Amino acid sequence: MRRIYTYLAFVSLFFSFTSTYGQDFLIKGKIVDATNGTPLEAATIYAETVKDSVLISYTITNSDGNFTLEGRTSYKKARLGISYNGYKSRSLEVDLKPSLDLQNIALEERAQELEGVDLVGERVPITIRKDTLEFNTDSFKTRPDATVEDVLKKLPGVEVASDGTITVNGKEVNKVLVNGQVFFSTDPKVATKSLTKDVISKIQITNSKTKEQEFIGEEGDGENKTINLLLKEDKKKGYMGRLSGGYGTDDRYQANGLVNYFNDTQRISVLGSSNNINNPGFSFDEIYEMVGNARGGGVGFNRNGSFSIGNMSFGFGEGITTSSTVGTSYADQKKDKYRMDGNYFYAFSDSYNDEKTARENILPDGSYFTDIESNFVGTTISNQATANLEFDVDKTTRVSIQPNFSVNNTNSTNSENTISTDEEGNVINDNMSLQTSDGFQRNFSNRLEVMKKLDTLGKYVRVYFENNNRVNDSESFLNSERNIYGDDPSQQILDQRTTIDNANDSYELGASFRQPLNKDLYLDFRYSYNNNEQKNERSVSDFDEGTGEYVYNSTLSSDFDFNAKKHVPEIGIGSNGKKFRFNVRARMEQIALDNEDFIQITSFSKNYSNLLFGSYFNYNIGTSKRASINYNTRLNVPSVNQLQPVPNVSNPLNIIVGNPNLGPEVTHSLYLNYNDYNWKDRTGLFVYSGMNFEKDKVVSITTTDEDFIRTTTYENVGGNYSMWAGVSYSKQIKKDSLYTFKFTLSPNVNINRQVGFTNGSRLEAMNVSLNPRVGLMFNYREMIEIEPEYTYGINSTRYNLDNVDDIDFTTHNLTFRLTTYWPQNLVWGNDITYSYNGNLGAGFDKDAIFWNMSLGLQMFKKKATLKVLAYDLLNQNINTRRTTGQDFVQDFQGTVLKRYFMGSLTIKFDSFGGSGAPNQRPSGPRMIRL
Repeated sequence: MRRIYTYLAFVSLFFSFTSTYGQDFLIKGKIVDATNGTPLEAATIYAETVKDSVLISYTITNSDGNFTLEGRTSYKKARLGISYNGYKSRSLEVDLKPSLDLQNIALEERAQELEGVDLVGERVPITIRKDTLEFNTDSFKTRPDATVEDVLKKLPGVEVASDGTITVNGKEVNKVLVNGQVFFSTDPKVATKSLTKDVISKIQITNSKTKEQEFIGEEGDGENKTINLLLKEDKKKGYMGRLSGGYGTDDRYQANGLVNYFNDTQRISVLGSSNNINNPGFSFDEIYEMVGNARGGGVGFNRNGSFSIGNMSFGFGEGITTSSTVGTSYADQKKDKYRMDGNYFYAFSDSYNDEKTARENILPDGSYFTDIESNFVGTTISNQATANLEFDVDKTTRVSIQPNFSVNNTNSTNSENTISTDEEGNVINDNMSLQTSDGFQRNFSNRLEVMKKLDTLGKYVRVYFENNNRVNDSESFLNSERNIYGDDPSQQILDQRTTIDNANDSYELGASFRQPLNKDLYLDFRYSYNNNEQKNERSVSDFDEGTGEYVYNSTLSSDFDFNAKKHVPEIGIGSNGKKFRFNVRARMEQIALDNEDFIQITSFSKNYSNLLFGSYFNYNIGTSKRASINYNTRLNVPSVNQLQPVPNVSNPLNIIVGNPNLGPEVTHSLYLNYNDYNWKDRTGLFVYSGMNFEKDKVVSITTTDEDFIRTTTYENVGGNYSMWAGVSYSKQIKKDSLYTFKFTLSPNVNINRQVGFTNGSRLEAMNVSLNPRVGLMFNYREMIEIEPEYTYGINSTRYNLDNVDDIDFTTHNLTFRLTTYWPQNLVWGNDITYSYNGNLGAGFDKDAIFWNMSLGLQMFKKKATLKVLAYDLLNQNINTRRTTGQDFVQDFQGTVLKRYFMGSLTIKFDSFGGSGAPNQRPSGPRMIRL
């Protein structure tokens, strides 16, 4: 910890030095239309150095066209740029003074903006175009080898979490595009961690839209954001690639490569990786991608053994995974003609995990305890192909096709030893089991959509057809020995074979029609019909020692057909006003369920009819403030496993039986948020709250006998709900190219009430958790970057039973990342996490310091990096956690990567051609000297 204090003192020294560095300046003025004098709101004004065009400061105009540009700098003169969408830009050279009033500055309207032509020398840092926020990457200084993620960290209002999740003014980014097209996957981290800044011209941020909203030109609801990365003009033809490989102690290794070929709108990418360090394998961060990131960085990365690329998952959720991946991606488009992208992945993964679980099971008259130790190994082989095809038949008609195909093979072996004891520590039962499984999954889905504009006022019609066809077959062998002790001891030995043949076919046909009532108001009519049919044959056989063969067990087997038909008519009214947008809708969900079991000779039919409502209201307060309210109701139909009244004894200590009398659960959701980002002061405020009320929720009903054998079924129960609220505040301070400082404060609270039944008694658990988080980022001249973050957790659970003790515990999580880029070509990285998990039981580690360190040498004009790294330097990495529920308290510990050292080499190569000189300033903008 002494080293951390030294670093923090170093930061304070920087601030004390820079606070006296340079002089303050303030520039005021007003931006107006040159023809009629109308003030222009959201025009961009920025100051940059005269010599090398380094950004000093920027701001935007308010609703009256007024602006105030201020900052601190050592420069005496600056070039002032003024830019507004649809108008000719202007440039003025000014003397920087404590106060300078430029009065009115008139901009002339641009007669015609030629499509596809960029003023490559104009470095407007930020541009606001209707619902799109655009940043010029060259205006934000980073180190030369920075990735897109590094640039995002520099942008005002943008936060990049330790796991790579991106938020913009509190809203999560759920999609990152390259030139408007998917890059391998819609997973945002695929592009942000693998593409470098030097090929990106602009970063555009907008509200995420559905295909329907894109087609009719409607703004997204603002709940999620999309980032579009525009390639530089001189980077649109050529290729770029990265190769990396490393080997270390304990035979740890990683090898990965990525090659991108660009030809105007066409892109071809090839990716490959292989490693045994729980890594996706395609991040090319110069210092951290092979360290593993103490906080779980990477694309869908989890240091505990599971990660994903888009919809493709690797591993089984915990442990250590060895994986190999090969993928290719293609994209192309032609304006007003077509847009297409697709990818294919082949992946192999091999995982192992040893777990230890200690669980307190709560009963109305006391508790009993279950200790479980398990050993798991498993492999997966996956093939996945997806595509997105859009064709504009004419200016009013668009056809889109989205096929998705995957084939997966899995096999696993899991051995488990379970011991149950009473409150005095007496052993009541135990169970030893070994289960091996082989599985095969095949899935094909497709969505065909046709949209047609009927006039220029907003009338349109949309028709779609969607299918999802899944096959899930498996064969498993279970060997177990269950012992019951006490006054009446007994033993049960199982040797079972279970085969499951499951086929699920779902088809949906839908249509929608919009009738405008006036310029902003409209009526929506929608209808959908869905038919879902599931065939499931579960065959259980017991081994007969007399014959030496498996004998069919009809009691535990089932063969059923399950069919669900759903009709959903819907009507809604809404408005797309510039300031105020709303939508209020009502739908009737009519569902018919039919199930017939040909072995158990059971059948049931269910019919549900529910009137559901939904609405959202959005009010834009100027260009930077937004308030919204969303309300929705959802109908959740019980799963076939919850309905099927056939015992499942795969765990002899916990037998599960479905309930055919279950009804649907209805969830009422309300969500409110307020968003305010002040571009002038670079401060952001995001306030949110929400709640879910669940009517007739399907919950577990357990009965535990005197031998602690649990039987679980399901019932509809009321009284379950969850509520949450939080605030996120951010502040960015930037002084010339000297330093950047970002501060974030994010407290949040969650309240959950869970209701269930155990041994006939109603059991309620009220959980409240409070998690304030504070984070800092300080970057000095791209020579040193410091990122401390601290989260404090308070967790409290209250039970309604007097004999059950309430639970209170706290958690601490302190992370500290230090990266230095001095001396030149030497990169030193440290990633330290201290975690404390209070109230864990005996035998579980409560706290640890997880420290990764890396030292890299950049060679051959930064085209290669030679690196040595240490993962878990102190050898304290742990995977422990405590969870609580309505009838249990559980402590868990699993396998994690432990300390290793690795040497690696990363090589970059690229070759681009084409016109454009991005470092030259055009002669177009008008120059005025003051």
